[in-house]
Formats: sequence, structure tokens, C-alpha cells
Amino acid sequence: MVEMVLAFFGSLLPAILYNVSKKHFVWVGLSGVSGWMVYFWLSTGTGRIILATFAGAVSVGIYSEIMARCLKVPATIFSVSGIIPLVPGIGAYNAVQAIVESNLGEAARLTVETIGSAGSIALGIMFSSAIFRAFRRRSQEGKYFKKS
Repeated sequence: MVEMVLAFFGSLLPAILYNVSKKHFVWVGLSGVSGWMVYFWLSTGTGRIILATFAGAVSVGIYSEIMARCLKVPATIFSVSGIIPLVPGIGAYNAVQAIVESNLGEAARLTVETIGSAGSIALGIMFSSAIFRAFRRRSQEGKYFKKS
């Protein structure tokens, strides 16, 4: 429960810095909570951090696209703030610390995990956005062209 509250505020505070409208604060905070819940359940259940980060980013992306359509605002309001709790900052810190301590094997493992997590965030947001664009394109084609 504490982690969900921290994910909420971890998404809300960047939204304040990005000048998001006050009426969207709760929805932006819930974006981070949705991503963190998926990440937490998968990472504790499987132990695969990169997969859990990808799933969390897809969750944030889907939530962002849905809320953007419901509230008629850009999806980036929710996605940029929502991925902040998923950013692997502690992984990067631990990798640098392992390098300083000359533990190069652990440093390599942590560096690969950190880069993989960062890449999976980008791929997750891109994947969910592509799915919504494909559905929108499909529905627009149905409006203008009759199937023969």
C-alpha cells in the first residue's frame, strides 16, 4: 500500500512541474499507480525486472490513451508522468557503485538490466500507442468506406 501511495505522488509531482491542469492531478497520479502495480506484481511473481518494466509501461500507455480520449487531452500528460516510478534510477546507482567497488561482474549485470529496463519503458509506451493508432485507423476506415 505504501508503494502505491509513493507511486501516486511520484507521478503527481512531475505533473506539477510540467504545469498539468489541477483537474487532471488525480488521473495523472493513478497513471503511475497502474504502472507500478503491474510492475510490482510481475517483478515479485516472476523475478524478471525487464519484463515487469515492459508490462508496467504498457499499462501506463494503455491507461494514458484511454484517459486522453475520456478527458480530451493529450496522452503525453499521463504517460510522461506515469512512467516516472518505473525509471530504473536505483539500478543505475547500484551499477555505478559496483564499478567503484571493482565488482565488474555485478556491474555488468546491473548495467544490462538498467539499460534493458529503460528500453522496455520506451517500447512499452510505443507498443500501446501503436495498438491504439491501429484501432483508430481501423475504425476510421469503417466510417468512410463500406465493405464490399
